[in-house]
Amino acid sequence: MSQSIRYEQYIDHTLLAMNATAEQIIQVCREALEYNFASVCVNSGYVPLVFSQLTGSSVKVCSVIGFPLGASLTWVKAYEAKAAIEAGAQEIDMVINVGWLKSGWIDDVTTDINAVKQACGEVTLKVILETCLLSDEEIVKVCEICRDLQVEFVKTSTGFSSGGATVEHVSLMRNTVGKKMGVKASGGIRSRETATMMINAGATRIGTSSGVSIVSGQAGEKKDY
Repeated sequence: MSQSIRYEQYIDHTLLAMNATAEQIIQVCREALEYNFASVCVNSGYVPLVFSQLTGSSVKVCSVIGFPLGASLTWVKAYEAKAAIEAGAQEIDMVINVGWLKSGWIDDVTTDINAVKQACGEVTLKVILETCLLSDEEIVKVCEICRDLQVEFVKTSTGFSSGGATVEHVSLMRNTVGKKMGVKASGGIRSRETATMMINAGATRIGTSSGVSIVSGQAGEKKDY
């Protein structure tokens, strides 16, 4: 099956390291343009630069919000999302407040996601669960919240915690949200073999800094962020 997959259409080409330089960001944009990836995913401070590099192409500008901890005040996340969109972001990846979820503050988690959803308007929102920190029941609960709020994607991981995407979690997320919503697998995906397993489990996007390696079939050496 891997031979028929157009991997480039799945790739959110990602560089989120805190020491990423402008030169490195520009190189990621060049790679995304060369391979026609789905998006380039960066921290919001680099959105204007990425927007300038990708203008006129089909590659989207994606910004992370509340990254990587997800513990910001809700209004801060909403404001950051709005500001990133005004700067050129066409997709938003926000991190949930895992501590609130663990505390049983379900209404607050829902309000948090919904505030960013409202700030996004028509812009695609992906909600990062950080699945390595959650039980299966918690994963299902957040997926149900996102489905009810008509969020476009649920996403596994930031790549900055104790683990990344797993086939089991991607499959659980897909089974919970159904066929219409997107599922983004991210964290630890550095090879075509791993990407293929995630896609077969139900992923419709792959967040990785190894997009070139995946498309070319080479083993990736980069970190996920």
